[in-house]
Amino acid sequence: MKNKHILLLFTLLLFTLNSFSQEKPKWDVNNPPGDWRTVEFSVDEGTWMNLDVSPNGSEIVFDLLGDIYTVPMSGGAAVPVRTGIAYEVQPRYSPDGQQICFTSDAGGADNIWVAKRDGSDAKQVTKEEFRLLNNPIWMPDSEYLVARKHFTSGRSLGAGELWMYHKSGGAGLQLTKRKNDQQDLNEPSVSPDGRYVYYSEDMYEGGYFKYNKDPNSQIYVIKRFDREKGETKTIISGPGGASRPQVSPDGSKLAFVRRVRTETVLFIHDLETGEEWPLFDGLSKDQQEAWAIFGVYTGYDWTPDNQNIVIWGKGKIWKVNVASAKATEIPFTVNAKHQLAETVRFDQKVDADKFTVNVIRQARTSPDGKTLVFNAVGYLWKKDLPNGKPKRLTDGTDFEYEPAFSPDGKSIVYATWNDANHGAIYKLSLSGRAKPVKKPLIYL
Repeated sequence: MKNKHILLLFTLLLFTLNSFSQEKPKWDVNNPPGDWRTVEFSVDEGTWMNLDVSPNGSEIVFDLLGDIYTVPMSGGAAVPVRTGIAYEVQPRYSPDGQQICFTSDAGGADNIWVAKRDGSDAKQVTKEEFRLLNNPIWMPDSEYLVARKHFTSGRSLGAGELWMYHKSGGAGLQLTKRKNDQQDLNEPSVSPDGRYVYYSEDMYEGGYFKYNKDPNSQIYVIKRFDREKGETKTIISGPGGASRPQVSPDGSKLAFVRRVRTETVLFIHDLETGEEWPLFDGLSKDQQEAWAIFGVYTGYDWTPDNQNIVIWGKGKIWKVNVASAKATEIPFTVNAKHQLAETVRFDQKVDADKFTVNVIRQARTSPDGKTLVFNAVGYLWKKDLPNGKPKRLTDGTDFEYEPAFSPDGKSIVYATWNDANHGAIYKLSLSGRAKPVKKPLIYL
């Protein structure tokens, strides 16, 4: 009998160890469990599209609804490059034109990925699970990338730092340090020689995130980090702020985005003379006042000849000539295909014949202190003080609000609302339960 007990315990132990040793099934973002359906549609405009120009200037890569496409510089039908359930945005061509980098949550959280130019052979570069990354750009050697790492705090949505990674992966090298946990730093752009990293930073007064910022004073400025000297310098500041820097291919100019009263405007800054001028006001509203975790404005790029800037604005892609400021639309058509999960639904009883009211509003006491009238669940009720039982005042179907007693306490006036007749003010006697009078005192 003793041997049988030992054998039984040994069997249970093996079963337990085997259970713990089995790994949980790995979650596949692009192939989750559940019921899904495919939705297909065509569009010729998009919202908040990041884009980049190929090194030879022949095509544009852009994101739309979490997928990545390419289109010829002349426009036309977009070719899908990266599609699926994973959210993939902010594509950038490598300087040698052989690869793209982008932000993707295919690994379970936002990280930096690289793939071949056609989107194949994708590999995850960073593998953060909490300090997530976005806004990747390439260094001139097509070997390293700079990206924004997100840091959170106990209040609101946190701030950012710039880190550099080899495309093969690794822990990365920190380039900038956040000054606090509430003011953002984002939108890197690297000079053609790789020495300077330009970026935007929230410099609004107070040292913490504010919800009532004035974008026409100054929220963001553009700074430049010198990788050789380890020094940081403010390059662009002033009214309307400055964000989303993009250095020209020859390194002589810096495009950026600025708020001018109610408009978001593309500007040019000459890095040699310091001269600045507006170029294009057909942009959509930037996100200076908000938490711009993915950038104050969408990514854009210069053409390789330094003559044009290709940028998204108000649903369209535009090529803006730097010399003439003439903007030409680059038309595109996307035949999108998305998988949508079936909504999980549960039967819920949203009403009941009887229930306890937990909140009363607009309570008014009669002049003699013997009666209370109040609003509950959209209607007016009367209660004898101190211990009377509440009763509805009318049989009406309009919502009833804001009761007020007459000086003698014998009647009240109150406001009503319905979607057909809108608002009105009624007078009602308190001698007993009554219907609203047919003609109100005032129509609103």
